[in-house]
This record gives sequence, C-alpha cells and structure tokens, in this order.
Amino acid sequence: MQSTKFKGTKVTLVGDAIGVGDTAPVVTAIGTDLNDVEIGGAKDKIQLIVTVPSLDTDTCAAETRRFNEDVNNLDICETTVVSMDLPFASERFCTTSGIENLTVVSDYIDKSVSLAYGVLMDDNKLKGLSARAVFVVDRSGTIVYKEIVPEVTSEPDYEAALEAIKQAR
Repeated sequence: MQSTKFKGTKVTLVGDAIGVGDTAPVVTAIGTDLNDVEIGGAKDKIQLIVTVPSLDTDTCAAETRRFNEDVNNLDICETTVVSMDLPFASERFCTTSGIENLTVVSDYIDKSVSLAYGVLMDDNKLKGLSARAVFVVDRSGTIVYKEIVPEVTSEPDYEAALEAIKQAR
C-alpha cells in the first residue's frame, strides 16, 4: 500500500496504485461551473494532474498559484488541480487568486479521481481527502512522471514535474 505523512504521522492511501508506465485512468470530476471535466487518457496535449487536500490551506493555495505561473507559457500542457473542495469554494479561490492558466476541479462526489490514481487518504484527520501528488501524462495517455509528496504539508518538486512535461513533448 502507498502512503504519505501528515505532520510526521503515516497516512495510508487507498485506490489503484498506478505508476510511471501505466495508462492514466480516464475519470470525471466537477468543474467550478458544475460541468463534468474529463481527466486522464490520451489527449492532444500533455496533462499535468495535481491532487491536493484543499485549496483552503496555505500549502495547497501556494502550490496551485505556483503551477498557474509555471504553466503559463506551456501551450503543450493541460493542467488540472483536483481537490475535495466544493466547486463554489474552488471558483472563489480561482477568482481571488487570479488562477487563469489551469483548471481546478472537485472530486467531492465519488472521489473517482483520488481512487483511480491511488491518492485517497484513508486514515488520520485527513481521511477522505486527496494526498498531495503530481502526475504527468503524455499525449498517448501514459504516466511519465509521478510524485506522491512524502509529507502532505510540503510542496512538490516543481522543477521535476516541469522537466517531465518538457521531456514528454
């Protein structure tokens, strides 16, 4: 079983333990406009799929703002940030934070993204939220980069994710 940590305490992750070389599962989440957004599988662009527990935390907010800036000039990439926040809260966050270069979606209904990507936290005070993770999916739908951040309160390796996007061209 995969795991992460929350403030040093181990947190078990449930769902399918997918990795580099696997096909990115095609799943649906809810956009800020309440429309379905499809994530994963083969697409015309490279996909950067980022899962976070809640945009209402400093770390998740900082990460989303950072990826928003980092992908601004990457027209080869489609970036989606997935959280368990309600779409209304996600929309408010995007508006107040100037998020324009990526899509923010919610996995709150059936947790299909978190389960399909193996990042649903199953114990501790964060049970039912997504772990902090980053996936890069090439145009053929293959996962070419995966990082489950070892400590939920830490930010991911931005440079490694961006390098994976550039290599996936």
